Parts: sequence; C-alpha cells; structure tokens
Amino acid sequence: MPLVGVVVGSKSDEPQMQETLRILNEMGIEHELRVLSAHRTPEKTAEYARSAQERGIEVIIGAAGGSAALPGTLAAWTDLPVIGVPLTSSELKGMDALLSIAQMPPGVPVATVAVGSWGARNAAYLAAAILSLKHATINDAYKAFRQKQRKG
Repeated sequence: MPLVGVVVGSKSDEPQMQETLRILNEMGIEHELRVLSAHRTPEKTAEYARSAQERGIEVIIGAAGGSAALPGTLAAWTDLPVIGVPLTSSELKGMDALLSIAQMPPGVPVATVAVGSWGARNAAYLAAAILSLKHATINDAYKAFRQKQRKG
C-alpha cells in the first residue's frame, strides 16, 4: 500500500520528478504517481486529497510549475503533510513556482523544497524523514542514507 502520493500537474512534469521516485524506491517506500491539475481537473484533485489518508497515504508530494497552485490545493483538501516541489516550467525558471508554493496562507502549510531536481530529491528525503517517525524500516533506510552521506 502506498505511503507517499506523488502528484504532478501535467504529464510533462513527470521527468523532473524521476529523482523523487528513484529515492523513494531506494528507501523501500511504497508510492503512487498521479497526474492531476489544480486548474484543469480541480474536482479530481480535491477528491484525491480528500481520500488519500483513508487509502493509506501519509505524505503527499505535489510538484508544479508556473502558478504552482497544485501543492496548495492538495493541502487545502487534506490534513496530511504536503511537500511542494517548484518546477522549472516557465521563463522564470521556477522562481514563480517557488514563491507560489512558499507563500501559503497561515493554517494551510506546504513544506517547500528547492526548485527543480534538488527539490525533487529533497522532497523524497523529507518524506522519508517524516515517515521514519512511524515506520522502523524507513527509519533504518533513512538513517543509513544519512550515515553514508556523513562519511562522504
């Protein structure tokens, strides 16, 4: 059963999120990938977020470029932690998405990571850190990763 829902705003965003999926796989974290849009499929996006927890999802990663409304829309419809990944899909090279995701109103938090591939990787690591609080095998995998990182 997936613990992490990875949601992208369009099919063209999937390549930027491959590092997220790779890291989740490496850490043995079950996940699912969905293409949903805050603008083009708002009802489906809301239903996904509303039903995520009852389906076993514990963390949602939302990735979007441009106005990047997707992570905030997901957060509006769930109490689960949402991690937003700003993508580089416009002439502004992700700065528009970064500001959109980071400037959520109080009470609807979205954890925001770096723009692009660094953010895609850190979203997976942050999801692992959150899940490691509850899941021993993920805790072990995350601690092993961090220990390996410290050794250089």
